[in-house]
Amino acid sequence: MSAFTISLPFQTPHQQQNPINKNHSFRSPPKPPSSNQKPTSDSLSYSSWIEQLRSHTRSGNFHDAISVYIDMTTAGLRPNNFAFPAVLKAVTEIQDFNLGEQVHGVVVKLGYDASSVTVANTLLNMYGKRGGLNDVLKVFDKITERDKVSWNTFIASLCRLEEWELALDMFRRMQFDKVEPNSFTLVSMSLACSNLENRHGVMLGKQVHAYSLKIGDTMSFTNNSLMSMYAKLGRIQDSISLFEMFPGKNIISWNTMISSLSQQDRFEEAMAVFKVMILEEMKPDGVTISSVLPACSHLKLLHHGKQIHAYAIRNNNLIENSYVSSALIDMYCNCREITIARKVFDRLVNRSLANWNAMLAGYTQNGFYDSALVLFFKMMEFSGLSANPTTMASVIPASVHCESFHDKEGMHGFIVKMGFSKDGYVQNALIDLYSRIGKIDISRNIFDRLEVKDTVSWNTMITGYVVCGFHEHALDLLHKMNQRDETHDQNLEKVTCKPNSITLMTVLPGCAALAALAKGKEIHSYAIRNLLATDVAVGSALTDMYAKCGCLSFARKVFDEMPVRNVITWNVMFMAYGMHGKGDVAMSLFNRMVDEINPNEVTFISLFAACSHSGMVDEGLELFHKMKDKYRVDPTEDHYGCVVDLLGRAGRLAEAHELITKMPPRFKKLGAWSSLLGACWIHQNVDLGEIAARNLLEFESDVASHYVLLSNIYSSAGFWKKATEVRKTMIKNGVKKEPGCSWIEFDDEVHKFMAGDFSHPQSEKIHSFLERLLERLKQEGYVPDTSCVLHDVNEDEKESLLCGHSERLAIAFGLINMSPGVTIRVAKNLRVCNDCHSAIKFISKVVGREIVVRDVRRFHCFKDGNCSCGDYW
Repeated sequence: MSAFTISLPFQTPHQQQNPINKNHSFRSPPKPPSSNQKPTSDSLSYSSWIEQLRSHTRSGNFHDAISVYIDMTTAGLRPNNFAFPAVLKAVTEIQDFNLGEQVHGVVVKLGYDASSVTVANTLLNMYGKRGGLNDVLKVFDKITERDKVSWNTFIASLCRLEEWELALDMFRRMQFDKVEPNSFTLVSMSLACSNLENRHGVMLGKQVHAYSLKIGDTMSFTNNSLMSMYAKLGRIQDSISLFEMFPGKNIISWNTMISSLSQQDRFEEAMAVFKVMILEEMKPDGVTISSVLPACSHLKLLHHGKQIHAYAIRNNNLIENSYVSSALIDMYCNCREITIARKVFDRLVNRSLANWNAMLAGYTQNGFYDSALVLFFKMMEFSGLSANPTTMASVIPASVHCESFHDKEGMHGFIVKMGFSKDGYVQNALIDLYSRIGKIDISRNIFDRLEVKDTVSWNTMITGYVVCGFHEHALDLLHKMNQRDETHDQNLEKVTCKPNSITLMTVLPGCAALAALAKGKEIHSYAIRNLLATDVAVGSALTDMYAKCGCLSFARKVFDEMPVRNVITWNVMFMAYGMHGKGDVAMSLFNRMVDEINPNEVTFISLFAACSHSGMVDEGLELFHKMKDKYRVDPTEDHYGCVVDLLGRAGRLAEAHELITKMPPRFKKLGAWSSLLGACWIHQNVDLGEIAARNLLEFESDVASHYVLLSNIYSSAGFWKKATEVRKTMIKNGVKKEPGCSWIEFDDEVHKFMAGDFSHPQSEKIHSFLERLLERLKQEGYVPDTSCVLHDVNEDEKESLLCGHSERLAIAFGLINMSPGVTIRVAKNLRVCNDCHSAIKFISKVVGREIVVRDVRRFHCFKDGNCSCGDYW
């Protein structure tokens, strides 16, 4: 007795109520008499009708086959067990399942569903392709004498319906019923195993493989399916071994191997297999080309990609293949040949949605956001195609970064209208959109409502917090991510949410910004345990984190141990030495770098900053004059700004001003004027400060730092009235000054202090401690520099205001809570003022503690009454 016995009889009243219509839409229109004219009841025998029907089906003329069937039944001839399989195959191929149900009704009426296994098998195939599990089960259960085709069709239908476990159960039941599986069965079983949970799938897949060896199955398509199975289950080496062992490889074998290697990011090996395939004189087809082009794309093998492109052009049927053309567009875009990619796109006669999506993604990934949006609107208006979630996953980032496109939130409404709001890729793009426009709460709301959060979702939300400057929230979310697995309620699919290299390189800058060294070390340990520390992006981020947390020796150790270093890694190290005032070491390291890798624009920005913080003016100027001729890097406006800072910090303000006037006319000078204004504050040069501020405020009237620096210059010079006027103008224009803020890590938590802060739970204790500490500092010779208080108040009030600076509050918190001898590490969002710098030197001596303060520009390591900057910052 079958396991799928149905309690009610199989009835089809609706089929009987709807007899086959002579005027069915698939009937051919009247034709003039010809040698190919369909037979009539008068002209040919019954067997000729059947043969004509079967002949059309065998030839792929499915509409003609259906027309013959309709004419035959209209003529009063009853179909038999030879006619029904032919017409059922025809309706299945053209997917006219309504007509298929009508034919099924006739089959049942005439009793062939039970008496003919061939007819039953074609019915089973039809319902399997229609996609209804209940119908498939009912038809299969109705078959009394099942043959091998019945079982194979049933199992293949279950696989098509993604009923993997049920397909495997039927494989076991098939053998229990004494029906021996064959190659077709094993192909279905390989597919089912490849879609199971990894460990379970590998175990059962090996059993299927063993069975194929047992029965001596050496068919190519069996081996191809086993190769694909192993690759999908992450056993790519087993797939390679099987490929190398079996003879009789066909084009599908080669394609399976190349695509499997590409999908596993083993692009060099994919290219190697492709080359061997060519040497074996196996002619590539569309699948081959669309599988090997991603390898060219990721390896930046533009020359090879162009050769493959030429081959596709020589074979016209290939260049119009949607998969091939999309892969070509993607390859050219990844190789930054956007113009060629667009030419490929424009020359396509019939563009598929995949072609549009490939071009849109290429524009967005290469920063051509305006072009991406123009192309998107053209597609929507003229192509006759509708966007899908893949389209929007490229269009949303383009809309975010396109400055001329203002209706960014309108994209969300369009997505809802299109019905894509539940798509995971689109939701991730929306999370990114709202964080980029500063609406992080909406991003978090979308994130919290995700039905399933995968690693990409967590990474996108963490990135959003980092972009918005909420580093504490980013670290908190990382902690939650590392503790949680997601389970999809509908199919109990386990979604792993382990942090990956992208997570780490995203969140480590947060540790750096907050000087959260303990959290950074914890992430470093995780990277080592999970074999991520050798990733060049993670290694670079770790180097940067240690450097910005004041652990220069740790940063150098990570740098030295990296197996592969790119230009970003070197630049991070230069910036690290620069922030610690070790420009000489940075320059020495630069001489090593140029023997291994070419410097880029950022390299020189990092080196100029290092020279600036170390007082190495002549060395920096020499490098500036050499960068174009010797290192082939053209100076940009940013480089000019750095050199202005180099000169200005050293007090050579006239030279700095002269350099600005000599900048090429095409360059914007705002960065250079900003550097000069900062130097004028350090050296209290009112005249040049006014010139710099005037040039800045003309174009950037909404930037608070310009007003603040000019006001500070006036205040330091005692021009209180002018300082007040500047601040009034600032308030009138609605510009708000960024408040002083400092962070310190303690007990796995980052504590934040604002200037004059009384909100911290230990505020009373901290302020009392600072009052007592101030008296001890004065006894040691400390004299408050009240010129740093930029308000016209009495001296006592100025001293009180100085004690409320955020870095002093953070240092006091550390001294109260941390064990003796532990280094105090504080990060600050603004420049350390002269008085705080002097006071912290005295504090380090009085309490016998090393204190490391990172301000917006550089590090200050205070120890025994001295600072590593040598009072030059």
